[in-house]
Amino acid sequence: MEAVIQNIQNMSRRGIVAPFLVIAMLAMMVVPLPPLALDMLFTFNISLSVIVLLVCIYAGRPLDFVIFPTILLVTTLFRLALNVASTRVVLLEGHTGTAAAGHVIESFGEFVIGGNYTVGLVVFAILVIINFVVVTKGAGRVSEVSARFTLDAMPGKQMAIDADLNAGIINQEEARTRRAEVVSEADFYGSMDGASKFVRGDAVAGILIMFINIIGGLAIGMLQHDMALAEAVRNYTLLAIGDGLVAQIPSLLLSSATAIIITRDSASHDLGDQVFQQMFGNTKILWITAAIMGLIGIIPGMPNFAFLFLAAALAIGAKLMDRKKADDELRSRVVRDVEKPKAAATSEQRDLSWDDVQPVDLIGLEVGYGLIPMVDRNQNGQLLNRIKGVRKKLSQDLGFLIHAVHIRDNLDLAPNAYRITLLGVPAGEGTVYTEREMAINP
Repeated sequence: MEAVIQNIQNMSRRGIVAPFLVIAMLAMMVVPLPPLALDMLFTFNISLSVIVLLVCIYAGRPLDFVIFPTILLVTTLFRLALNVASTRVVLLEGHTGTAAAGHVIESFGEFVIGGNYTVGLVVFAILVIINFVVVTKGAGRVSEVSARFTLDAMPGKQMAIDADLNAGIINQEEARTRRAEVVSEADFYGSMDGASKFVRGDAVAGILIMFINIIGGLAIGMLQHDMALAEAVRNYTLLAIGDGLVAQIPSLLLSSATAIIITRDSASHDLGDQVFQQMFGNTKILWITAAIMGLIGIIPGMPNFAFLFLAAALAIGAKLMDRKKADDELRSRVVRDVEKPKAAATSEQRDLSWDDVQPVDLIGLEVGYGLIPMVDRNQNGQLLNRIKGVRKKLSQDLGFLIHAVHIRDNLDLAPNAYRITLLGVPAGEGTVYTEREMAINP
């Protein structure tokens, strides 16, 4: 197994896997596949959909699975290629029995139908409606809105990065990384806006393929193979519904994965911890819900056991969470009481080091509180951009890079005063009145 994985990794490094998969999917649409191959491929398709769903659930943030739109396209094409291959086998060999297209399709069809074809059609229709109308349509709308808002927010995010860089909060490497994340986020949501249409089209294709299998199978079975109507209906309906279910279940899993990852926030969080903390972190809600369920449970004629059991479970859960919170608070209080004397003693005994010396900016600009609007981007301050332009011009004229100017407010200065410092030493001061116009004698 390790040797196979190593060979696949070596092929991936050489760029062979992707063209091979595309050619294989195209071949599946043309070359007839035996039932055993269909069983293996349908099983692999279901397992691949489960893997993608779990990756979306356990991803810390959407950008951790930035390749998801491409995976969504490949899995959709793979599933459609399987539908074409299975349709060919169903129409060519369906007259031989319900196992003509493999045991996976037969098992899904018999398990869901249970001897009643109407039930099978209704179940398939419900799955398609859930996938097409609810999950896929909602995910597509969220993708569209997220892509629009992300693109609209790009200039503001880039300006915020430039402001942090000019203020000395981040360095060039961090600024470059944050700019790359902004671009990746815009590309991801833009790709998801289009990739969600693949899943929606796949749901429509599943409906059409099932009706084609039923109508075409009945026509072929009765006209070409002289099958009785009941036998033809039994064979081709079971094969069509089984084929549709084998395709719709992975499609529903991928639609759910799309909805999960597109509705996540951009911060890195574990989904399970986030849901538990935000939904069940406030035990007051659990107590109120338990009281409401208990009141409903004591009403005559209601399913008393179900409501009372749920009320008791909620009350027990809320009690346990309250006790855990009290224990955590007591533990943290004890730790603080123990650590406080140690920290005080350590601070008294610790010798001086370079950490006690405040860092000195090479070039600094201190402004009074009256000039803060000039350096605040939220108040349309343009001074940061102008300083950046001056640094760029001087760097081009002098031939070396002018260091970034660290701007901070200084309450010791007059409201309209400013001070320029070099290595922390004042090099010049002045006064600016923002509400006035400055006239210079030429």
